[in-house]
Amino acid sequence: MMAVDVPSTCQRFLAFDFGLKRTGVASGNRLTSTATPQATIQAVGDARFVPIAARIQEWEPDALVVGVPYHPDGAAHENTARALKFARQLRGRHGLPVFEVDERYSTTEAHALGAKDADAASACIILEQFLRSLS
Repeated sequence: MMAVDVPSTCQRFLAFDFGLKRTGVASGNRLTSTATPQATIQAVGDARFVPIAARIQEWEPDALVVGVPYHPDGAAHENTARALKFARQLRGRHGLPVFEVDERYSTTEAHALGAKDADAASACIILEQFLRSLS
């Protein structure tokens, strides 16, 4: 992953593993570079933004992180465009910085780790990968 220029004022983050039916969520912070899974949001379309707004109000993140899927060779696919649109919608609705992370294999890794909630575990993996990229 490329180094991302993230202002030092961004300390607390909420990360999302976007899916058509479920969106995994994790919270984390820059100080510990760790992420904690949160309850997965089971909503589709614009309905997902109601529980997302509640999470943002609850956790008061300085920025958001969205996992963007790609094919193994780095090529974009249908869900790449959907995740990028989701990131743009979050920016527009919440006025927070939104950072995009290449999330290839995060769900596979979550399953390999035996996660009960693979969506939330994947959001954790995405966020921890992002936090490790910060200097």
